Amino acid sequence: MERVADGLRAAIAGGEYETGGRLPPESQLAAHFEVSRPTVRAALRELEATGLVRTQHGVGSFVADSPAVTAGLERLDSITESIRGMGREPGMRYKSRTIRPLMPEEAARLGTTADAMALELRRSILADGEVVAYSYDLMPIGVFPEGEDPDVVQDSLFSYLRQERDLHPHHAVARVHAVASDHIGWDVPASQPPLYVLLDQVHYDRDETPLLYSRTYFLEGRYEFTIMRRP
Repeated sequence: MERVADGLRAAIAGGEYETGGRLPPESQLAAHFEVSRPTVRAALRELEATGLVRTQHGVGSFVADSPAVTAGLERLDSITESIRGMGREPGMRYKSRTIRPLMPEEAARLGTTADAMALELRRSILADGEVVAYSYDLMPIGVFPEGEDPDVVQDSLFSYLRQERDLHPHHAVARVHAVASDHIGWDVPASQPPLYVLLDQVHYDRDETPLLYSRTYFLEGRYEFTIMRRP
């Protein structure tokens, strides 16, 4: 198995298989390396675990794309700032802006009453024109002025809060989940498996006032998180 994995690593590093390109079928790889198909399958699983290969059930195995963006989880930046910090051009497409009542769980996360209202925003987040995440955001009415036209929110939510509302996100409480779903993104490329890293977080100002509840689904392989750990 290690011989097959090492051979595929060398072939990928040498440019024999292009980024995003499909690898040969298991039967062909088994014949090439003179091993069984289960051995090839085990080698592909190892490469997938290290992020070098992604496997799409029923379709095949592909050389994984390099992440468009890498961001540290310990730092509170807007996604736009993280993308720009990587030398990429950030972009955003809003799918919808809707004033609606909060669901009980949402109200609990925002520390407000169950009958409270919020501005719900759904947007695609891009780096150099490529979608890297889908975000579902809730801005409580009060933080977003009652009666304001939702279309005034155009770009980064952090920029809107700072520049238009003089509100400054200071810290966030976040949960991280792995999510597989066909129902999250609305313009996912057909070649992209529906696998996401969900950052589920509430942003607060310095006085612990909730400003924003965001559920942002980062496409696996497009946006990578790191964290500094110390003893």
